[in-house]
Amino acid sequence: MARKICTGVLVVLLSVLVGCQDVDRGKGQLIPQTGRQSLGPASVVNIADTSEVDIVEQMSVNRQAYRQGLELLAGYYLRTGNNMKLEWAQKELAALNTMPKYNYIIEANVAPANLKVSASIPDADNLYYDAQQLDKNAGALPVLKNENQLRLALEKYNELIKKYPSSDKIDDAAFNAGVIYEYFKDYSIALLYYKRAFQWDPETIYPARFRAARVLDKNLHRNDEALQLYQQAVKTEGQFEKYREWKEFAERRIQEMQKLDEEQP
Repeated sequence: MARKICTGVLVVLLSVLVGCQDVDRGKGQLIPQTGRQSLGPASVVNIADTSEVDIVEQMSVNRQAYRQGLELLAGYYLRTGNNMKLEWAQKELAALNTMPKYNYIIEANVAPANLKVSASIPDADNLYYDAQQLDKNAGALPVLKNENQLRLALEKYNELIKKYPSSDKIDDAAFNAGVIYEYFKDYSIALLYYKRAFQWDPETIYPARFRAARVLDKNLHRNDEALQLYQQAVKTEGQFEKYREWKEFAERRIQEMQKLDEEQP
């Protein structure tokens, strides 16, 4: 009988403790999700007159304003001693910090294919060396890479491309950004950056055509495009001894892909 009474008391205590964890969590104050939010007349935007860049830039401003608003609110409740609402604001801020946020502008897509490397620009050079250092700081081993450092390097490479499109470092930035995007398995974006590297500098010192062909071949399975690019790479970048292994790989893949084409009815 005593055991039953103790068990009952424990159940009640646990219920009280669990219940206490939900006290003043603001569940009744959560803004209801009604599917599509209704926008007032002042929020209506004419998409036909607005570019993607404009929309993304405005969204970025709004993101920052939202964060600053929550921080101000949390500071106000901390100062006034309103612990209940302070917890709400902190919880919303924590959710904002963990929510994925994407950079919707791909600089290599915005920058046209007909850019040409031309001049050494000190500010662009500095950006490039900063990006290289961040890239290096991320580590050499794929399994131990600091991915945040890689993203910071990407920001620098993209900033260079955006601000200094006539710099002689745009092909370097594009190639190195492509390598990072390939590491992140963003293969379509990596392909674009590799292409920009040799479009902006047809005599680029990097194996951009080889890497673009391999992405097309192994990751995107666009065999016809891959075959053509492998052939181009062998004739251009394949001339350099340092890319001998790339050339041998490309020549082997060319033979395998051509043989496969011949065997198909």
